[in-house]
Amino acid sequence: MKFNSFEEILAYQKSEQLALKIYTLLRDCNDFGFKNQIQRAVVSISNNIAEGFERKGNKEFRQFLFIAKGSCGEVRSMLRLSLKLNYVSEGNFNVLHNLSVEVSKMLSGLIKKL
Repeated sequence: MKFNSFEEILAYQKSEQLALKIYTLLRDCNDFGFKNQIQRAVVSISNNIAEGFERKGNKEFRQFLFIAKGSCGEVRSMLRLSLKLNYVSEGNFNVLHNLSVEVSKMLSGLIKKL
């Protein structure tokens, strides 16, 4: 597995899509504490992939992928809460939840390969 840039990593691309979807969906949410927390968590996924890649060492990259995976779990937890608080529809929840699960699985695959 050889990447020239973090932008080539599919998990990065998918995590960026997830962030954009969450930002767009919660744009008008008035629960600023909730919105801030889920936005910080979702951006942490792609940022940790990028930062770990740029460290240029598999050991450090692996550690940052674990952090990204943890942030992915946090996003899923907050998505569940957003559904219960009626901040998102069940359809939007399913799309976002499935995408976050997909990203998490991709991160697990990368971790195993490193």
